[in-house]
Amino acid sequence: MPIPIVNSIASWFLKKRFHQIELFLKYPNEVQNELLFSLLKHAKDTEIGKQYDFDSIKSYREFNERIPIVNYEEFQPLIERSRNGEQNIFWPRPIKWFAKSSGTTNAKSKFIPVSFESLEDCHYAASKDLLCMYLNNNEDAQLFTGKSLRLGGSKELYKENGTVFGDLSAILIDNMPFWAEFSSTPSNRVSLMSDWEHKMQAIVEETVEENVTSLAGVPSWMLVLLNNVLEKTGKDSLFDIWPNLEVYFHGGVNFNPYVEQYKAILPSDKFRYYEIYNASEGFFAIQDQNNSSDLLLMLDYGIFYEFIPMTSYGTEEQVVIPLSEVKLNTNYAVVITTNAGLWRYKIGDTIRFVSLSPHRVKVSGRTKHHINAFGEELIIENAEEALRKVCKHTSAEIVDYTAAPIFMDGKEKGAHEWIIEFKRPPVDMEYFEELFDTSLKLLNSDYEAKRLNNMTLNKPKIHTARPNLFYDWLKENNKLGGQHKVPRLSNNRNYIDALLQLNTI
Repeated sequence: MPIPIVNSIASWFLKKRFHQIELFLKYPNEVQNELLFSLLKHAKDTEIGKQYDFDSIKSYREFNERIPIVNYEEFQPLIERSRNGEQNIFWPRPIKWFAKSSGTTNAKSKFIPVSFESLEDCHYAASKDLLCMYLNNNEDAQLFTGKSLRLGGSKELYKENGTVFGDLSAILIDNMPFWAEFSSTPSNRVSLMSDWEHKMQAIVEETVEENVTSLAGVPSWMLVLLNNVLEKTGKDSLFDIWPNLEVYFHGGVNFNPYVEQYKAILPSDKFRYYEIYNASEGFFAIQDQNNSSDLLLMLDYGIFYEFIPMTSYGTEEQVVIPLSEVKLNTNYAVVITTNAGLWRYKIGDTIRFVSLSPHRVKVSGRTKHHINAFGEELIIENAEEALRKVCKHTSAEIVDYTAAPIFMDGKEKGAHEWIIEFKRPPVDMEYFEELFDTSLKLLNSDYEAKRLNNMTLNKPKIHTARPNLFYDWLKENNKLGGQHKVPRLSNNRNYIDALLQLNTI
């Protein structure tokens, strides 16, 4: 199809879709409220709908009082029954697909239900909206003159008891219309290869001769791929290989630690970076402006949102609020009710609102990925920002890191222990540690209080990781590719002890 025709079709869809987006921008609370009662009505005759008498719920207050907040472990028995072929348990339409995720809170695999509605009205709708927003902001975009290099954690799909499970990327690829493959690279055959290292080689072979205009994937693994492409071609810049490359759509991990490394291989002020916020449970938010990492919360994808202020999370005083009650710059745990039958489900992420009109957010971390062994409440957002500032000041570059507490032992005070793999290490490690500690104090008053005169916490202890340490750990644990990563922060020493042991080999 000629490019002008493709652009005309995209422009038509763009105008049509933006009318719908304007509706939830103007009436966010009304759209969310209507969506909630639509979900309740749709599922009223399911097992869970009858258990909590969805049909009689007439207000958000009743919904809040009647239906419990759950995590995966609490919802798992219903999911397992559904995977074994039982129907109409938590969603009226049979659930055929389950996105398998190892998660990052424990080693146990999670099987997240993916309904036909969530596939079409959430995941695929979001992909279209992402393109719409990008094209709306960049009228000179030439995305459709070439292909999108996509990098997912795709593996083969497995059938069991009439249902199918596998990586979400594989489910999305398997259900895409046949024509979608023509605008993407690598081929579905290569995308679905299970051996990550062989797949990497195959992707490089397939893509170096293509006209790649955009990139899509998790920053950490995409960087590995792009460096392999540069190594194979002997080039220093990706523009020497793909001169029409114009945008990178990324999500999955915080982008800040990787910014400078991407700028080094994509040396152009005109190149765009667009962030997304999605998970196996759904697609939640999209960057809707150039040069801003704020994410527009998408309110009409069949997901009803609730929020738990982290100040009360997990306590007897825990409070759960709808979108209409959120405040700026407060850390919230996210709770979702979805068109795949997840009811008041804690996804494990924390966000904060940076705008209420429209509702734009930043992902601040994970509910279980923080360090609070001594009341310091150190979250990933603090760690990422401190490392970014210190790296900029010392010209260091980081590949990966993790941290955990050093617990008090007798009269010995506690501390935080870090292991950092550098692409470019600082010249003076002692100075790096000092700056890092100071930055954390400036960013987190609780940490500062615990560090005052070494009252509770001694200064951080930082180890330099050998090259490829984190890659080797992931490979050893069969976690190469996709969304897999070592948790940045942890309240226990499981990860850091294993890495420190591997660091000596």
